[in-house]
Amino acid sequence: MKSMTGFGRAARTSDTLTASVEASSVNRKQGEVVVQLPRHYNEIEAEIRKFVLSKISRGRVSINISIEQGDQGASPISVDKGRAKALSEALKELSHDIGHPLDITAADILRVPDIIKFEDKSADIDSARNTILPALEEAIDHLIEMRSREGADLKRDTLERLATLENETSAIEKHSPSVVERYRDNLHRRLQESGLELDLSDERVLKEVGIFAERCDISEEITRLRSHFSKFQEYLDSQSAIGRSLDFLCQEINREFNTIGSKANDATLAQHVVTSKTELEKIREQIQNVE
Repeated sequence: MKSMTGFGRAARTSDTLTASVEASSVNRKQGEVVVQLPRHYNEIEAEIRKFVLSKISRGRVSINISIEQGDQGASPISVDKGRAKALSEALKELSHDIGHPLDITAADILRVPDIIKFEDKSADIDSARNTILPALEEAIDHLIEMRSREGADLKRDTLERLATLENETSAIEKHSPSVVERYRDNLHRRLQESGLELDLSDERVLKEVGIFAERCDISEEITRLRSHFSKFQEYLDSQSAIGRSLDFLCQEINREFNTIGSKANDATLAQHVVTSKTELEKIREQIQNVE
C-alpha cells in the first residue's frame, strides 16, 4: 500500500555534463507526469514520461531536470567580422550623407542579429540520455520509498478504523433481534390501551409482527458488510495499486449502513449507524491519497 505523496532527488555526472533530477508527487485520480528539462533535450521527454508511468500508476508526478555542462560543454563565441564591417561602413556612409557623425558602439553591434553568436555545445542526446535516465531512476526509487513509508502509516490508521467498523457491525447484529421484540411488546401494549383484548399468540398479531420482522431484517446487510470488510483487509495487504478498489468498497459499505439505518426503526441502531458512517468517512478521506 502506497501513498500518492512523495519526493525524491538524485544526480549523475558524466564527462560532459551533470544531471540533477527532482521528482515530487501529489494525489490525482489518474497517472499524470509533468516534465521540466532544458529544451535541447526535449527529444527524450516522452521516454521519461513512459518510464515514470511504468513505476507509478496514480498521482501527479512532477519531474524537474537541470543540466550543468562540464568544461567541454563551454559555449565559445563566434564573430561575423564581415557583417560587423558592413555595419560600420553603412554607418559611415549614412553619416556622410546626412552630415552628422554616427559613431558605432558595442551596443549597436550586439543589437544586430548574428554578428556575435554563442555556439551551443550541449551534450549530444545519447550522452544526455545515459546521464539523465540513471538519475531519474534513482530519484523515482526515493520517491516510491517515501510513498511506501507514508502508505504504511495510512494502512495502520485504516486498519484501526476498520476494526471500529467491525465492532459497530457486531453491536448492530447483537441488538437487532431486540428491535422486533420491542415492536411486539409495543404493539400489544397499544392494543390493550385501545381496549382490544388480543393475546400475543393471536394469528393477526403474529402476522403483523412477522411483517415488521421481515421489513426490518438486516441479516443480508450484515453479511455483505462482513464480506466487504474481509475484501478491504485483502486489498490492504496487496502490493498492487488499490486506491480505486478501496474507494469503491467504501461506497458499498456506506450503502449497507444507509440501508440498515433506513430499515431499523430504533434509536440504538441509528446511533451505531451514525458512528459507523462517521468512521467510514475518515477512512474515505485517508484513501483519497492511496495509489
